[in-house]
Amino acid sequence: MTEQELIHHLALTMIPHVGSVQAHLLIQRFVDPQQIFNASLSTLRSIPGIGEHRARAIKNFSKMNAVVQELDYIRSSDIHVLVRGHQTYPSRLEHCIDAPHVLFYKGIGSVNAKRIVGIVGTRSPTPYGLQRTAELVRSISHADCIVVSGLAYGIDTAAHQASIDHGVQTIGVLGHGLDRMYPYSNRQLAARMLEQGGLLTEFTSGTKPDRQNFPKRNRIVAAMCDALVVVESGDKGGSMITASIANSYNKDVFAIPGRVNDSKSQGCNVLIREHRASLITSGLDLLTAMGWEEKDARQTVVLRGLFVELEGPEKKVYDAVVEHEPVSIDAISLLSELSVHQTAAVLLSLELQGLVAARPGKMYGAVCR
Repeated sequence: MTEQELIHHLALTMIPHVGSVQAHLLIQRFVDPQQIFNASLSTLRSIPGIGEHRARAIKNFSKMNAVVQELDYIRSSDIHVLVRGHQTYPSRLEHCIDAPHVLFYKGIGSVNAKRIVGIVGTRSPTPYGLQRTAELVRSISHADCIVVSGLAYGIDTAAHQASIDHGVQTIGVLGHGLDRMYPYSNRQLAARMLEQGGLLTEFTSGTKPDRQNFPKRNRIVAAMCDALVVVESGDKGGSMITASIANSYNKDVFAIPGRVNDSKSQGCNVLIREHRASLITSGLDLLTAMGWEEKDARQTVVLRGLFVELEGPEKKVYDAVVEHEPVSIDAISLLSELSVHQTAAVLLSLELQGLVAARPGKMYGAVCR
């Protein structure tokens, strides 16, 4: 990316009334961000979703000096600019309609790691919540996961700290610029995270941790992860917002249950009761539900012909399970080109032979041998 392209990508994020959705529309239309600023008023206002008001905001943009100053700060602070549509951008965010056009990242952890677990919860946890958080991180520490959270007080901080303690890379998503730390008490933890993960934000330097920024931060946490775990939460608040956003993004959401009369567990219990989250009591439950434990625990995969020779429909079904696990019966049916009825019968035969097993969520996987 050229310097001029980067400057205009940054400028696009600073135009009043032009948010992430409109920025994406404009890039789809012009590709080169510089052409957005060169376009005529009539061209801009004719774009669906832009209109007269935003078109004039683009044409009247006069803060290029501020953009250049921001770029100078970025370079002097070893910050990476991640632009949507480019290889370095978090791939899990790409297809979210409200994904930030630009993200700022500092650290060594991969934002496109193989497995990312989000852990969120109340800012005022109980000893039970802190214990569950530590156990959760400890028990997934062997599974090649990165832990993502919001670096807030409470469960977020506990998740990041447990990650540091157990050698797990961890990324904190911030509701402010990278030139400051909120809460201030987490500054030392944040410094350690730069060496074992990183810090990510959509906000430029100088942005304060204002209240309206945190729901935006929450959507990035939800979008970044493969699985989101709510450890402790009241029935309202940031954790519940994050869980709802994760549901809307079709992420796997999990919750650790608590006592029915404990206000700090009401949110988790509600998520489970309303089937918006699956119940887990440990990290092992999470790994099993995600189909991660079996793959990491096995030292060898059941190889065709090593223990039993498979032919015809059995071979087709078994191949589909091994290559795509965990996989649903409908997907196996499509992959093997068999009817669902035939697939079910073959799966039963393979289960009886000890070659496949049912997994949580009506999924199937190969059995370790």
